[in-house]
Amino acid sequence: MTDQFAVSAAPRPTVEVASSPHRFPVRRIYCVGRNYPEHAREMGMGDDRAPPFFFMKPADAVIASGSDVPCPPRTANLHHEIELVVALGAGGRSIPMDSALTRVFGYAVGNDLTRRDLQLAAKEQGRPWDTAKGFDHAAPITPIVPVARSGHPVKGRIWLEVNGTLKQQGDLADMIWSVPEIIAELSTWFGLEAGDLIFTGTPAGVGPLVAGDRVRGGVEGIGVLEHRVVAQ
Repeated sequence: MTDQFAVSAAPRPTVEVASSPHRFPVRRIYCVGRNYPEHAREMGMGDDRAPPFFFMKPADAVIASGSDVPCPPRTANLHHEIELVVALGAGGRSIPMDSALTRVFGYAVGNDLTRRDLQLAAKEQGRPWDTAKGFDHAAPITPIVPVARSGHPVKGRIWLEVNGTLKQQGDLADMIWSVPEIIAELSTWFGLEAGDLIFTGTPAGVGPLVAGDRVRGGVEGIGVLEHRVVAQ
């Protein structure tokens, strides 16, 4: 018997897999806050190794590299945040750190777009960040490179340009919390599964985007993300 839905069921969001006819089905998008020391400082926070904290974006926030990204409504301060993205091919709960990388399918480059004005207002009022982080098209992403091709990057340049001008630059080695540490900690809060994406934090230099801006950024050995910001 086929399933009968009360309304039309939306298709599951997917991301391209590099050099493959197959696509990666997105289950959840987790994000790590303030995982580079200089970015933590520019946001007015300490840069010690306090336990990482997490927030989420909806799965259908993904949008392919090369796409036009509409400016989201009700913000006057849209920001870019270039990040290494981990794509899980397996999951679990309370995953030991020494086996965390066995759950990784591959890696991609993402832009954790943020309505910064709404985020700062939410912080001041003790409210959630959902409207600041979880809007439509808030997660531009490159094709996912399988681990067999990329290995597990622990160092390498991460950068972002706006209209050809360098805005963000760092190294994966600067991350406060490594990928295995992130996966292990996240799995104590949520049951992770194949199809989950984890945005691992951004280096310093976050800043505003407006309609007409062309964004280009990348992670050494993983890929280059490109998109244009357009009017809503």
